[in-house]
Amino acid sequence: MALRNILTVEEPVLHKTARPVTRFDAHLGELLDDMRQTLTNAGGVGLAAPQIGILRRVVVVDDDGELIELVNPEILETSGEQDGMEGCLSVPGRYGMVKRPEFVRLRAQDRDGNWFEAEGEGLTARCFAHECDHLDGHIYTERAYHMLTDEEMAELEEEA
Repeated sequence: MALRNILTVEEPVLHKTARPVTRFDAHLGELLDDMRQTLTNAGGVGLAAPQIGILRRVVVVDDDGELIELVNPEILETSGEQDGMEGCLSVPGRYGMVKRPEFVRLRAQDRDGNWFEAEGEGLTARCFAHECDHLDGHIYTERAYHMLTDEEMAELEEEA
């Protein structure tokens, strides 16, 4: 396993559509292992392969301490709405207010190519939607209806 560099918003690869994974081999396993380690090291809740410069439809999500690997994820169903602050490892130090579904059900493959379904509510649903956006070349700042100002960020830090 190896830590990968997380790209930031100005990198062109983050604005491109990722390609589906078609080979389920040791290389994919190594990518997933590296992504898990990189996500854990960065203290995030989700990481998509484009964020480390790999244009493949691969995501890892931390669901309350359990890391979920999603290969070729497809959102099948959403419901409800949540409105909250969102950040991104590729947009360090910035946060914005974003509306996301309260519930997300998706279908994905595991590292061996087996299909499965996963569901999430709250933060996990937000993360599923956020990471799937990365696979389509979108960053949360495009969906944010308000980006927190430096003053608002300072107030939040004082409250913490």
